[in-house]
Amino acid sequence: MMEIQLRHAQKLESVGRLAAGIAHEVNTPAQYIGDNMRFLQQAFSRLAPLLRQRERLLRAVRENTATPQLAAELEQAVPQADLDFLLAETPRAIEQSLEGVQSVTRIVHSMRDFSHPGSGEKVPTDLNQTVENTLVLAANELKHVANIVKVFQPAIPRVPCLPGEMNQVILNLLLNAAHAIADVTAKDSPQKGTITISTRRDGDWVEIQVADTGPGIPEAIRDKVFDPFFTTRPVGQGTGQGLAIARNVIVKRHNGTLTFQTRDGAGAVFTIRLPIHPLPAASEQEKAA
Repeated sequence: MMEIQLRHAQKLESVGRLAAGIAHEVNTPAQYIGDNMRFLQQAFSRLAPLLRQRERLLRAVRENTATPQLAAELEQAVPQADLDFLLAETPRAIEQSLEGVQSVTRIVHSMRDFSHPGSGEKVPTDLNQTVENTLVLAANELKHVANIVKVFQPAIPRVPCLPGEMNQVILNLLLNAAHAIADVTAKDSPQKGTITISTRRDGDWVEIQVADTGPGIPEAIRDKVFDPFFTTRPVGQGTGQGLAIARNVIVKRHNGTLTFQTRDGAGAVFTIRLPIHPLPAASEQEKAA
């Protein structure tokens, strides 16, 4: 029960921490959607007189009452509406608005998938999409310190997972990578590190790797990385539960492995390995853990 409470508490902490960044990511497309809607409103107000003048001339032609004056009024209405400008810019405004709607929709869907409590049972999961969803939510946290490189093997098999818990594990690894890079990058520096996240099939397993260009993990603490409550963050900036919970989720809940490779000054690579085919609940890995 305590373990479940810890996982739920960390998930809520993550959602709360990401909330400001998510709000910013939603606000940006929302702003240019609003700007484009105002432009379209103004464009229509300029087109309306032209359309009304055109309708008057057409009606007069049908009724055989057309006059040179009506034709002249229509000709005058065209430059007043700045028709060439509207014809060029209106499609762009619509396209940008649709892109903004798609961006907001993608963020909302990612948030829904991340926060969904799930059924408590493993379901076949597209890990490429799981990683993509988590990257969308963490974008604002990551973009200030690192460039993201995605190396996804297409069409990897679906893996039986608890999707919400996998989202949390991937988020922990991404945020840890960002923190590591921030430790060696001057604040407000234009220089950024790199986080490379990759997926691939390896026989009966699927791998997810998160590699960073941070300082690496010092040899003196490598044996403690997965220990509960161990953290190198200042007081109040880390509970030391992230990697401990991540390892528990991968090893005990999914019969997988979570390992890392590191060298001083050369970053770290965390590797998740998950079995494609379900294993018995009491696997040898669990017994060893």
